Amino acid sequence: MAGIFQRLFKTGQAEAHAALDKFEDPIKMSEQAIRDLKKDLQESLKSLAEVKALAIRMTKESEEQKSLATDYERKAMMLLQKAQSGEMAEEEAERLARESLARKEQAASRVLESTQQSQSQQEMVAKLQNNVNELKSKISSYENDLVTLKARTKTANATRKINQHLANVDSKGTVALLERMKDKATEQEALAQAYGDMADASKSVDAEIDQALAGSPTLKAEDSLAQLKAKMGMNKENSP
Repeated sequence: MAGIFQRLFKTGQAEAHAALDKFEDPIKMSEQAIRDLKKDLQESLKSLAEVKALAIRMTKESEEQKSLATDYERKAMMLLQKAQSGEMAEEEAERLARESLARKEQAASRVLESTQQSQSQQEMVAKLQNNVNELKSKISSYENDLVTLKARTKTANATRKINQHLANVDSKGTVALLERMKDKATEQEALAQAYGDMADASKSVDAEIDQALAGSPTLKAEDSLAQLKAKMGMNKENSP
């Protein structure tokens, strides 16, 4: 029972694929695929811009924190100098200097973190840029292939129409009819030649018969001479 259902499923699947192949237009499918790739390219460019912006922000933040750390260290030094010159109480100056140095360490820590994030974003930018360049190259290549595909499809359709036309002509018996007419014409020519040969043969026999009945030209001339002599009375029997 299960085997029957499997065969029915495979049959239905094959018919579905055949119907799908019938409706698939290679030109339209290729054009749609290129449009999809261009859409992917736009999304990739957007992602690339966002990652680049983040990398720029991380780099800028790292520079700001580095400048801030330098500034806190400078302030701590100035506080100690004031304490040394007596402008501030040493205890207060050292307290503020320690606070300044603590903030310097915090800024330095953020510098390290921002630098690492910036490097990570730069690596991501490089990868995305390679992907974008590869996608652009593929789109350009597929667009060139589409031009070739259109030309090939046009040629194939024209060839198919011609072959179908020739097949239809042959199936209707037109070619066979022309061949029969050619053979018939050949037969008629042969028949005409045969009748001509027979006529020539008949004329030859009649000529032979007439020639046999007419006798030889020499005998005919002798008869004519004898008749002329008789008319003139020159026969040997009448001579003295």
